[in-house]
Amino acid sequence: MVEDAGAADLIAGGRLQLGISRGSPEQVIDGWRYFGYAPAEGETEADMARGHAEVFLKLLEGKGFAQPNPRPMFPNPPGLLRLEPHSEGLRQRIWWGSSSNATAKWAAGLGMHLMSSTLKEDESGKPFHVQQAEQIAAYREAWKEAGHESEPRVSVSRSIMPIVNDMDRAYFGRDRDSSDQIGYIDPTTRAIFGRTYAAEPDVLVKELAGDEAIAAADTLLLTVPSQLGVDYNAHLLSSILTHVAPELGWR
Repeated sequence: MVEDAGAADLIAGGRLQLGISRGSPEQVIDGWRYFGYAPAEGETEADMARGHAEVFLKLLEGKGFAQPNPRPMFPNPPGLLRLEPHSEGLRQRIWWGSSSNATAKWAAGLGMHLMSSTLKEDESGKPFHVQQAEQIAAYREAWKEAGHESEPRVSVSRSIMPIVNDMDRAYFGRDRDSSDQIGYIDPTTRAIFGRTYAAEPDVLVKELAGDEAIAAADTLLLTVPSQLGVDYNAHLLSSILTHVAPELGWR
C-alpha cells in the first residue's frame, strides 16, 4: 500500500490527499478475514486496523529499515533500504476516517487529518451536526496537545440536493423533511446518520448556515448519487456551485 501510495503521489505531482479508515463493519461480516487478517488474542478488529495504520504511517516516512544484499543485482544506495517509490511529503497528507471522538483524538496524535462523514457513533444523543462539531473540537485540541508544527485539516461530508427543476423534485422532493437517523453499525455500537439536505436553494442556504460542523470544518465533501449518472451529477454540482455556495461564502 505504501508503494502504491508513493507511486500515485509522484504521478500526481505531489497532489494526493489519501483518506484511510478501518472500513465499514456493517457491510460484510468480519470482512478483514477475506484478506487473510485476524486480530491477535485480546485485540479487536478495530485495534488491528489502527495498528496497520500506524505501520503504514511509519513506512511513509521513508526511513531505511531493510538490510541490503551485499551482492545485489542492481546497485543500492548506502545504508538500510526504504520502500520505493518514496514521495516526500505524502506522510503529511494522510486523512483518517473517524466515527468517534476517541479515534479522532488518536488520529490527531499521529498527525493525520480528520475525515468525518455522514455517520458517527451516537455519543451524546445530540443532533448529528452538533456531535460532529464536538468531535472536530476534540480533534483540534488533541492536535494542539500533540505539538505538531503543521496545521490540521478537517473535512465533513454532506448530501446536498438543490431542487431547481422537475427532475430534482422527482428524485429528492420526498427528502425535504429528512432528519437524522439512528441505527447500529454493529451489535453494540449505536450510530447517528446525518440528514440529507434537499430543498430549493434559498431554503438550503438557511439550513446549511445552521450546520455547526460545516462551520467548524475547513473542507466540505459532497456525497453525490453516482448511480444517477455523470450528466445528472454534473447538473447537481453545478446547482450547488451556482445557487448555494456563493451565498454561504464557500469557495
